[in-house]
Amino acid sequence: MTDITPPGDRIAKVLSRAGVASRREAERMIAAGRVAVNGQVIDSPALNVTDKDKVSVDGKPLAAPEPARLWLYHKPTGLVTTARDEQGRRTVFDALPPEMPRVMSIGRLDLNSEGLLLLTNDGALKRRLELPSTGWLRRYRVRVKGNPDDAALAPLRKGIEIEGEAFRPMEVALDRLQGANAWLTIGIREGRNREIRRAMEAIGLSVNRLIRLSYGPFQLGGLKLGEVEEVKARVLRDQLGDGDRTKVVRNRPSRGKPRRK
Repeated sequence: MTDITPPGDRIAKVLSRAGVASRREAERMIAAGRVAVNGQVIDSPALNVTDKDKVSVDGKPLAAPEPARLWLYHKPTGLVTTARDEQGRRTVFDALPPEMPRVMSIGRLDLNSEGLLLLTNDGALKRRLELPSTGWLRRYRVRVKGNPDDAALAPLRKGIEIEGEAFRPMEVALDRLQGANAWLTIGIREGRNREIRRAMEAIGLSVNRLIRLSYGPFQLGGLKLGEVEEVKARVLRDQLGDGDRTKVVRNRPSRGKPRRK
């Protein structure tokens, strides 16, 4: 007997594309009974829906999917990049300008890291840009405690294994020594949890400052701390390639200062 795939897309995917939440967050919302399809509350993400189905979240009809948009954000230290923090710490989303639509982060920067963080309203774009298969280099300016020489950094360029986990080769340049510290420029093509900090610890160095300078073709540049700037639609289309199916909205770049609390 041949299984017939039901028409439409999985409900979590539909919610993600509409900018409601990431797929994982959408699945949690479904489990919490916050999502209804055709008036019936659902408790499982194993459901396909089509344009004919009426979807609501917290009793409100799901809006039509918005075109994909992308923002550059200069993240300060002291903010986490989760939508909600169990410890009650302030998130990057708390600090964004009030006029910003609901967005998701592309990758993460941990609490003590700063620099470029990409934000998008589109779940499909988020997933695409997070994949290592994009081949995009993520470049960081890193200050470490210690005075390593070039030989000490060689294992990072070859690729190392930490607690059974293989790390891909990194691009590492020793820029200068500064007292008890050293400044490095590091490039990676993956985004594993605390990848740079763990790699430094593995060769006997500790990171005391980490700034992301770029993510693929997108640069931190002169963006001020806490500011956000939208990427022009034309630039986004050019970087994604003509064959990309993600639709982007025509817009003008916008800057904003963080919301004060």
